[in-house]
Amino acid sequence: MNANHVTVVFAHGAWADESSWDKVVQILQTRDVKTRTFRLPLSSLADDAAALDKTLADIDGAVVLVGHAYAGAVIASTRNKRVRALVYIAALAPDEGETVADVFNRYGHDETTPQLAPDSDGWIHLPSGAFAAAFAQDASPDEQRMLEKAQLPISVACITVPVAKPLWRSVPSWFLVAERDHMIPEKTQRFMAERMKASIDAQPVDHVPIVTAPDAVAKIVLEAISGSDI
Repeated sequence: MNANHVTVVFAHGAWADESSWDKVVQILQTRDVKTRTFRLPLSSLADDAAALDKTLADIDGAVVLVGHAYAGAVIASTRNKRVRALVYIAALAPDEGETVADVFNRYGHDETTPQLAPDSDGWIHLPSGAFAAAFAQDASPDEQRMLEKAQLPISVACITVPVAKPLWRSVPSWFLVAERDHMIPEKTQRFMAERMKASIDAQPVDHVPIVTAPDAVAKIVLEAISGSDI
């Protein structure tokens, strides 16, 4: 796929916003790759899929979708025919009939993983201290504070609804496995990536390489662009 003929669309995960992709976007733009970020409401998987489809409706030509963490479920929910490749960055990839929570909890987490529980309105916030300890331990203190300030909570409705047949069953996929991830264990990521038959790149990075290792993320996105067929 020629980079001039594709738009890369980035979907952010839970407890982040679209600015989490800024470093990766800047790298790709120096390579003349067209990019698009947008905000997910994180109110339900259906709402997030609708937000993605609305973004895709404004794009002409081929698309590569990139999802971080929870957004792996979102990018696999679209049926837009212009999507030619999926890229998962330490992301969740439930199969048909599974929920996001099913795959998130498939294998045990370590003692660093924060305890997650919804508030009285059904929203899950990442607790104070979790950004430095588990979410972005490789980030600078300033970056950790910025991430915590920008965090968007996620609704229980995003993670408890079984998904339909995912797009990765019919579209080629790439997966960056984060080996030092305290949110989604490496074992869980490898299980999903291998089940998807994705092209895998494992790196010794934390849960947010989009912030802490943007060159590695940009590299796998470029591989997806060059390895996909228009």
